[in-house]
Amino acid sequence: MDKNRIYFFDTTLRDGEQVPGCQLNTIEKIQLARALESLGVDIIEAGFPVSSPGDFNSVIEISKAVSEPVICALTRAVEKDIDVAADALRFAKRKRIHTGIGTSDSHIRYKFNSTPEEVLERGVRAVRYARKYVDDVEFYAEDAGRTDNEFLAKVVEAVINAGATVVNIPDTTGYCLPDEYGAKIKYLCEHVSNIDKAIISTHCHNDLGMATANTMSGLINGARQCEVTINGVGERAGNTSLEEIAMILQSHKNLGLVSGINSKGIYPISRTVSRLMNMPVQPNKAIVGKNAFAHSSGIHQDGVIKNVCTYEIIDPKDIGLDTNSIVLTARSGHAALKFRLDHLGVNIRDLDIDKIYNDFLLLADKKKELTDNDILGLVGESIKDSQTIKVNWLQSFSGIGMKPTASIGMSINGKEFEAAAMGNGPVDAAINAIRQIMKEDITICEFTIQGVTKGSDDCCKVHMQVEFENKYYYGYAASTDIVEASVNAYIDCINKIKGIE
Repeated sequence: MDKNRIYFFDTTLRDGEQVPGCQLNTIEKIQLARALESLGVDIIEAGFPVSSPGDFNSVIEISKAVSEPVICALTRAVEKDIDVAADALRFAKRKRIHTGIGTSDSHIRYKFNSTPEEVLERGVRAVRYARKYVDDVEFYAEDAGRTDNEFLAKVVEAVINAGATVVNIPDTTGYCLPDEYGAKIKYLCEHVSNIDKAIISTHCHNDLGMATANTMSGLINGARQCEVTINGVGERAGNTSLEEIAMILQSHKNLGLVSGINSKGIYPISRTVSRLMNMPVQPNKAIVGKNAFAHSSGIHQDGVIKNVCTYEIIDPKDIGLDTNSIVLTARSGHAALKFRLDHLGVNIRDLDIDKIYNDFLLLADKKKELTDNDILGLVGESIKDSQTIKVNWLQSFSGIGMKPTASIGMSINGKEFEAAAMGNGPVDAAINAIRQIMKEDITICEFTIQGVTKGSDDCCKVHMQVEFENKYYYGYAASTDIVEASVNAYIDCINKIKGIE
């Protein structure tokens, strides 16, 4: 094993998917798993099989779909969890069980109502049990960031003796400072007698904005696996971003650390994750934000024109971003549209490209130039055309001195329905008309409208959360018409409630 090789463990499909509203179905997970394989990820954490039938099935199908990466399944230090994980991994070409337990005083005392000795024994027992199924077992010491180093070293040594091949040192709460986390990794490398028999892994959360810094500090001090997610998605403030660590290693070659990541695949997979999870990438996000390679300051522009390295330390082409972007207008052809869709990480094989192109021309006649968000909105509309419940037509009236009114025509399982209603505004009126047709109590909990361009022809995105029978569902739509986008987001929620998306 190359002592300077950094292994990338991607947990977008497990830890990343724990974000409310970002749940993926099995088909979407397979699409991302294949993209991660092409990206060069070494290990894919495919799910937590015992948590739900959906997660169990996803691990099975991902195991069948990819062959190069190790497929990993998460468990608690519980034999049933491990049994279920082993079953879910039965088709994986290369498999790993990821088991563990909390090791900090807080977890031992309040979460487990236990003692350090009992927790250590549970961890050892779990690793030994997992080794009965697989040769590759990773142990996580949850909340290791707040665990006493001496006790942590004792746990690490014991689980390695029990058969752990990888030991994960998570900064579960994102509490550690970079020098503190790095010192913890260094302490383990220097005080665990059998440390050479396992790989130490980082797993840092971003609660205080230090996930990337902590991960790099851990790698510099001896860790050789980093646990990351695309775009840094993850519960609370998220996880360490894969793209940030990959490009830091590529930019700082003096560190002597190398990886198998194909950096040219970073931008496309970033956009795919953003689209499938309905999570916009913040404009100033490092590496993959839309402003990451944009220059508005006159001084910066002058410097970049003279020599790009004055303000850019990364070549955009290294992450798969073509700086000579094709501007899409009504005069663009099929080839230009396909190029942009591929660039955005959209799989065009399952799309009616001719239908999208015709819709593209209609929208292009309204706007001078189409943005990436406009194109993604067209894709979303094309997908909606295949849904069982959809809007055929919509008409709304509102104005000063008028009571907002909306009329709508819908198709449900091939049957046509029409309704009209009034409301506090045109959107409310349209939603009320849909409710008349559906005759079900679907409550809107969150409703966010986001403009993505500037001007009166602005394209807007609508993100919506609804509650139905004590469960939450999320919808998304985009359009130059706010009422249309809002209605389609609500219909997207309904399709998900019915399980027919």
